[in-house]
Amino acid sequence: MNVVLKKQLNEMTDSELKYLLKRDYLRRLTRYRMTDDYYRAKYEMDFDNFEKANIVRDQNYSFEVESHAQEWELAIDGIKTIKKKLKELSRET
Repeated sequence: MNVVLKKQLNEMTDSELKYLLKRDYLRRLTRYRMTDDYYRAKYEMDFDNFEKANIVRDQNYSFEVESHAQEWELAIDGIKTIKKKLKELSRET
């Protein structure tokens, strides 16, 4: 499989590779935003206010709420990272 992938990558132009990267970044950004939107609606606040209100502690550190906090934080970080990568990619085109 590696040989096939390497061959395909070597045959692609820079613009084709950038297009594929951009599509993947946008797909991931959409997923992260959907996660953020879901938890914003569920907790009726943004992540910063969720942290400030110490919801995890208030919910007695329940597994569910801690999991939500971790997943939400990952989504927020992912949004920032993907936006940065998209900006870098657009500077190169």
